[in-house]
Amino acid sequence: MSHVFTLGIEEEYATIDLETRDLRSHIHSEMLEQGKLLLEERVKAEMHQSVVEVGTSVCQNIKEAKAEVKGLRRDMIQLAHRNNLGLAAIATHPFADWRKQEIYPDDRYKVIVEDLKMVARANLIFGLHVHVGMPDRETTIHMMNAARYFVPHLLALSTNSPFWMGMNTGLKSYRCKVFDKFPRTNIPDYFPSYGEYENYVNLLVKTGCIDNAKKIWWDIRPHPFFNTLEFRICDIPMRLDETIALAALIQATVVKLHRLYSANQGFRLYRRLLLMENKWRAARYGINGKLIDFGKQTEVPERDLILEYLAFVDDVVDELGSREEINYIHEILKNGTGADRQLRVYEETGDLKKVVDYIMEETAAGLFDEQPAAGKTA
Repeated sequence: MSHVFTLGIEEEYATIDLETRDLRSHIHSEMLEQGKLLLEERVKAEMHQSVVEVGTSVCQNIKEAKAEVKGLRRDMIQLAHRNNLGLAAIATHPFADWRKQEIYPDDRYKVIVEDLKMVARANLIFGLHVHVGMPDRETTIHMMNAARYFVPHLLALSTNSPFWMGMNTGLKSYRCKVFDKFPRTNIPDYFPSYGEYENYVNLLVKTGCIDNAKKIWWDIRPHPFFNTLEFRICDIPMRLDETIALAALIQATVVKLHRLYSANQGFRLYRRLLLMENKWRAARYGINGKLIDFGKQTEVPERDLILEYLAFVDDVVDELGSREEINYIHEILKNGTGADRQLRVYEETGDLKKVVDYIMEETAAGLFDEQPAAGKTA
């Protein structure tokens, strides 16, 4: 490859009260300030004070990215424990009430809350964002156009939010239904060129809809400031290995699509209206439902489509050195997504607090030689 398709990974975590298992704000941002001392710019606040986000530096390959995410998760768990908190990689909290959560005192978030009101306050969700470095802006738009097709598949594999405010929602990803109340979300339209995309952004800025492109919150987008294609569709997965498998699959997807694009072969583009049908199915059923194969015009089990997806990217995986990481997708198919496993724990215990305990255990899985007990520093 003449271009290195670098990786950047951002994860959003929940801070948990170890007595109640509810969300708890990191008191007056003490944990956040300590995190910035320890991790500098790789940790930052989100709109709700019970949310903390970490992000890697620019990584040259998936193994480098895994080492960074592993270190960030481990450091944040230890930091949370020092502040008598737990850390949970959870896309929605099983029973927390968004109406009781404090907003982080930052001018940017004040503007968003003033603009979007209750829609912003209710947005108590946690996601995984993966950036893939691109050679130029024009290529970014063409890669986005093609990669939109795979957005529902990635959502299905990442689903980790079946509960909301104490209720079983019946969806595997309720997070994406909370978020799509925001404007400028979901799967974007097709853009024939980067110039067309720029015209769209400039029109929104000129008419006072947005002040910059950062307020375009699509499931996949050209990042407004970095030269990356950003995938924002995924629920935050519980396990490190799940995050890394998804990031590796995303990188391989972009590389495979770029290879076709460079050879003038392209990838068939479908209208947003059709792709949104598959996104709904992925949110509702996760990997256990059926998606539409638009070429064949028929329903196909999502598990079969995931295997087809893996076969599609297979010829670039070894070149990227990510076969071991992508192979974990088979473990997700075998053991279920985070949503499947949360529901399993709830069926066995009938206790949403036990579900939170399980999530905290899974968040720490594989990070320590000895797993830290809840509330204790490793």
